[in-house]
Amino acid sequence: MDADGPVIETARLTLRPPRQADFESWAAFMDDEPAARYIGGRQPAPVAWRGLATMAGSWALLGFGMFSVIERASGRWVGRVGPWAPHGWPGLEVGWGVIREVWGRGYAFEAAVASMDFAVDHLGWSDIIHSIDPANTASQALAARLGSANRGPGRMPPPFEASPVELWGQTADQWREARARLAGASAIMPGRA
Repeated sequence: MDADGPVIETARLTLRPPRQADFESWAAFMDDEPAARYIGGRQPAPVAWRGLATMAGSWALLGFGMFSVIERASGRWVGRVGPWAPHGWPGLEVGWGVIREVWGRGYAFEAAVASMDFAVDHLGWSDIIHSIDPANTASQALAARLGSANRGPGRMPPPFEASPVELWGQTADQWREARARLAGASAIMPGRA
């Protein structure tokens, strides 16, 4: 753990709490319509700033939030993945979003596995959800690869209550079983999600 919070290293990534230095990359990510489509939509820089500050505030208030995902080989910011549970949310979530340039390399999966481990082993969560738009087939595939199942329609809190969402999820015990299968299959490899 560093002064800002925990730091998790995976084979190719470093996960750490967001910092102000992440803003330009965060804003560019949220300004990219295809990348932002299912995570609140494209946002101008002032709105993206509020999102970054909200995530940093979650770390300060709750001791967790989505991690900034840093590509170890280059040091560049490539997304935000991790635990997320704002007021009124339909459950304790591990969510993900990565820049388009790294789609298909398995970064979202690699970071999500580390985040699921963190949520279960360090935060003590007994159940984890993923709030996924029904049209977001890539996130559905990632959730299934993590071992989560579609639990059916959910309802988001205001101002997102009109947004369609399906809740995918699993218990901590199911995650431990899925994690054992993933480790046995050498599943944290490039190529998907």
